[in-house]
Amino acid sequence: MISIGRLALLFVLVPVVELMLLIRMGQWVGFWPTVAFVVLTGWAGATLARREGIRVLARFQQELATGRVPGQAILDGASVLMGGAFLLAPGVLTDLTGLALLFPPTRRIIQRWVRKRLEKGIMSGSIRVMTMASGAPPRRRGPGDELDPSKGIVIESDDD
Repeated sequence: MISIGRLALLFVLVPVVELMLLIRMGQWVGFWPTVAFVVLTGWAGATLARREGIRVLARFQQELATGRVPGQAILDGASVLMGGAFLLAPGVLTDLTGLALLFPPTRRIIQRWVRKRLEKGIMSGSIRVMTMASGAPPRRRGPGDELDPSKGIVIESDDD
């Protein structure tokens, strides 16, 4: 479960920091250039997300056509979706995060970091994973269980 403190950080602190950065940027370069920056990054984010999303979708279909489970393509698709969402939100930090998720080199770095955190949480027991097979009840996974990306996995977290 996600803690209330993390939700507060996400929905209160980040927008406040973004607003402070936009105000500073407005003082530094002016009001209209700041507005243009917000509009331009939103437009560029939507365009990049669409272009990169089409490329990821093509790779996803190619992997399926060759009989492989598209694990990396799914991660890339989720990253592109999140990157586009970050770029549509006005702000400097969200724009930087969104751009990092859209470009493959930085996207891979972020994916490795997320994967390591997930694996560490699963091995320590702070994250529990449930797999669901068709018609079978969910099976909980714990420390020491292997992760199989070809199966549906639900991740629960005990972080407070």
